[in-house]
Amino acid sequence: MIVALLSSFLVVALAEMGDKTQLVALSMASRYRRPWTVLLGILIATTINHALASSLGVWTATRMPAAVVQWVLALGFIGFGVWTLVPDSSVELARLPTWGPLATTAVVFFLAEMGDKTQLATVALAAEFHSVLLVTIGTTLGMLASDGLAVFLGDRLADRLPMTWVRRVAAALFLAFGAAAAWRALS
Repeated sequence: MIVALLSSFLVVALAEMGDKTQLVALSMASRYRRPWTVLLGILIATTINHALASSLGVWTATRMPAAVVQWVLALGFIGFGVWTLVPDSSVELARLPTWGPLATTAVVFFLAEMGDKTQLATVALAAEFHSVLLVTIGTTLGMLASDGLAVFLGDRLADRLPMTWVRRVAAALFLAFGAAAAWRALS
């Protein structure tokens, strides 16, 4: 139980560093200057998005043979590791809807997270740990930790945190999960 929660938190917290959705969080915080409202919008969007992703992961894992699930997980985690090494480009948010900071942040963040590596990692983590609740909680807290840094510390943190090393640590974590899944598939 703790392993699922902690693994989900760490994988997503590290993978989110420098990710496009973290750039969205920074942009929203800069635009609205209401950090707690922006963070609440991120919480709403991430909880819904990752609950859906976790549900898909558990549903898929219960309908596929265990060996197939392990190989898909192995390849997926290895792919996420490689993907994490490639920095995201800047996000253009010039033409945002004018629904206020909470609704705009929630909608834009939800849409930006669709198909993102942290959402896909959530699907894989849920398939790995067979827990919608624990994976959703862990990944959501991981997103809030990383995006909270962007919302509250933004520009000051970007100059001091070596994103290359953060991406490397996140990639190593994904690769370790991939290797473990491949090992289980071979056993």
